[in-house]
Amino acid sequence: MIPAISEIITAYLQGTRYGIHADHRDGLLNAGGDNTQLTWMDARVNGVAVTPRIGKPVEVNALWLNAITTIVSLGDWARHPLPGFKRLGEKVRTSFARFWNARAGCCYDVIDGPKGNDASLRPNQILAVSLPVWALSDEQRRAVVDVCAKELLTPVGLRSLAPSDPNYRGKYDGSQDERDAAYHQGTAWMWLLGPFASAHFRVYKDRVAALRFLEDAAANLTARALGTLSEIYDGDSPHTPRGCFAQAWSVGELLRAPDEISSEEPQPPVSIRPQDRS
Repeated sequence: MIPAISEIITAYLQGTRYGIHADHRDGLLNAGGDNTQLTWMDARVNGVAVTPRIGKPVEVNALWLNAITTIVSLGDWARHPLPGFKRLGEKVRTSFARFWNARAGCCYDVIDGPKGNDASLRPNQILAVSLPVWALSDEQRRAVVDVCAKELLTPVGLRSLAPSDPNYRGKYDGSQDERDAAYHQGTAWMWLLGPFASAHFRVYKDRVAALRFLEDAAANLTARALGTLSEIYDGDSPHTPRGCFAQAWSVGELLRAPDEISSEEPQPPVSIRPQDRS
């Protein structure tokens, strides 16, 4: 697997379509251009991206850090050291500090965009806490969980934008264009409860509290289709279910997160030891 994964990371370093490339100055992934919508927030209205997120998105770079750290760990496990990737991972970890918005007490959603850093309060930053490898301090990780709990958390997912934002859309209804305009501008996404619960557990070490977020969501397993969960819900109460009535990542996260949280201890950063080979 190591040559294949190394090739993938190298392609990101060299650059590929849609302006996707690692910035040689800080090692962070940069992507996007006019009217592109490259992240999971990919809605378009009349050919225009609603949330273009051009620059360096926070969750993409959290995943990037985890990918680099994982390939270095695999190399160590296979006794095939990758010093270049190790240096890259250290650079990315250090550079990730640029995402911290000290004034708001949370992460920027995107940095180095056409208009500078985007301080919109969105849930993407929760992946910088929920993933096995992180670059934020303990205090910063707690602040991310707290602000997401206060501004974005609903019983059925995290809102895609804080209600305090002037662009917030609390209901996913109307014409196709109107719905697309609301898709990632306040609509609550069930799948995000998994990363939120994982992040909450990593920060507070309270298994009961973390699982409760998922148990409340599980009550929706009979809301629209037996044994499955909807894609999205209105950001405004009563959080009416919308979109697909059976969505794989909604269900998948309610399977993954409890398994992780119910383990003995919060999972440490990825570390694969040679003696683990079997």
